Amino acid sequence: MDTLLLIKAAIMGIVEGLTEFLPISSTGHLILASSLLDFSAPPFTPEKAKAFDIAIQTGAIFAVILVYWQKIRDTVVQLPSSGQARRFAMNVIIGFLPAVVLGLLFGKAIKANLFTPQVVATTFILGAFVILWAEKRQNTARIHSVDDMTPWDALKVGLVQCFAMIPGTSRSGATIIGGMLLGLDRKAATDFSFFLAIPTLIGAGVYSLYKARDVLTMAELPVFLVGLVFAFISAWLCVRWLLKFISSNSFVPFAWYRIVFGVIVLATWWTGLVVWAD
Repeated sequence: MDTLLLIKAAIMGIVEGLTEFLPISSTGHLILASSLLDFSAPPFTPEKAKAFDIAIQTGAIFAVILVYWQKIRDTVVQLPSSGQARRFAMNVIIGFLPAVVLGLLFGKAIKANLFTPQVVATTFILGAFVILWAEKRQNTARIHSVDDMTPWDALKVGLVQCFAMIPGTSRSGATIIGGMLLGLDRKAATDFSFFLAIPTLIGAGVYSLYKARDVLTMAELPVFLVGLVFAFISAWLCVRWLLKFISSNSFVPFAWYRIVFGVIVLATWWTGLVVWAD
């Protein structure tokens, strides 16, 4: 196996882990990193690189499972006897379903028509203004724990997550900021975003590998494993940092970062430095 390709896979894994759970769009960052690293060049291919980008999300989600292991374990153990545990599990399922349905219905059309530098840059910048607006609002949150959410709350957050199908939006950004606008406090919105990511990203990773089964071989296994491991490590560090950060800070810095990154997307597209076409 090409050592340089493994190094590139490690860098891609780090980018995935550091950006997946921040409201800054991991997809946009992976496209930029992939282009700058020439990650889809032989011996890899664009089809394998696309499968890799989605598959390594599974490594990042393992970090969330580790950080929230006690809550996940307690919920599973208490399912037969606790109404609260059953409600929480059902809320995660309810929040997950809209992305499944709309993804299957419109996923191909979105990839074919919306994956342009103009759309990516626009959603980066528009998302930044939504974050600034959400943080400026003085409305008192009515939900301070994921255990206080109703199925209706979960469904609304799940519907908001569907906006992340538009490139550059950010799944975590949509669910966290959307949750805050829907009445969750910053901590509850972040927690539910992470829990919602578990079935969403695992499902996307498995589905991506299934679709790419004809182009992948055992020869690519080391590349995928390296990406998964580094995505896991960087995501674990990032999630732990973010949970501490939001205890005393807002998401405003991420909004300004999104504006800067949106300009970078336009600049790299305009100069031809990055190939943003799908």
